[in-house]
Amino acid sequence: MVVEVKPAERDLEHLVTRVFLKAIDIVGGLQKLAEYRTLTWLPSLARAAFAVVLREEYLKTEDEIAQLLGISRNTVRQILRADPQMALYKIQHMDELSPEERKQLKVHTAGGIAKIAYRLVKEGEEPKIFEYYCTLTTQALEVPWAYLLLKRIKGTHFPVKSPDELVEKVKGVEIKGLPAEEVVKRLEYPIKNPAELLHKIKLYLKMKGLD
Repeated sequence: MVVEVKPAERDLEHLVTRVFLKAIDIVGGLQKLAEYRTLTWLPSLARAAFAVVLREEYLKTEDEIAQLLGISRNTVRQILRADPQMALYKIQHMDELSPEERKQLKVHTAGGIAKIAYRLVKEGEEPKIFEYYCTLTTQALEVPWAYLLLKRIKGTHFPVKSPDELVEKVKGVEIKGLPAEEVVKRLEYPIKNPAELLHKIKLYLKMKGLD
């Protein structure tokens, strides 16, 4: 599937990837898909993630989405009209499906899961793999304060709207000699996700000449 992204939509693929990965979390992760022999669901989830983001973020019409994704308008319509709760119910009752039924993910089911994933990402709940690689990156770059900070804020609901939501969690962590609780008070809010939190802290350190 080839999607041509215009300059004004340069963040499209980044958001779609986050929604797609969150959708995988919702259906139980890649290991669960492998156990149920349903890895063939992935293309359907990817198309649904693209369709939902194009509609919600860029207000694309069904025809425009169909053209961008190379699928029929009817398929787009099924994705966008999908019932998230019904889709979630089917996923939660996978054990009751026959092996043949598990191999097939109907378009509207993928659409429902993508809608849930989109909402969660917009509310600040990132895919597990996203947070995992944030942690790995901080370790690889030997940034101990970042690694400790991510451990302390694990489970925090993003977006964070004020420093009050972080101050108690980060107490005891030092960032370049500064108490973490004092640093987070100096940041601009809201903060959408852990990656943005680290980015804003680095900008603050640079401003203080501590980078």
